[in-house]
Amino acid sequence: MTEGRICESNRCSSNRHTRYEPPAGESPSIAVATALAEYVGEDVTASTVRLYDYVDPEALDALFAETRTGSTRAVQCVEFVVEDVTVVVRPDRVEITPTE
Repeated sequence: MTEGRICESNRCSSNRHTRYEPPAGESPSIAVATALAEYVGEDVTASTVRLYDYVDPEALDALFAETRTGSTRAVQCVEFVVEDVTVVVRPDRVEITPTE
């Protein structure tokens, strides 16, 4: 299991969001899976949301991976929709919010 930080707001259902700050070295695809599982209240190992139904996990990881020369890529944000939520992936966090 991951050791990242999850910050969640449930003030009201329309404003519900989850923010996950993964530990160093955790892939973006694992961070997204963890954040989605937390958002829907499931264990990440038994989640009913399958990330690969919405985005290619390997491609997502590649967007944030270092180049062959060791430099970081210029990708600052990737956004996509999973069921009824918007997923925003940044180098240091994943945010899950209801799609409006």
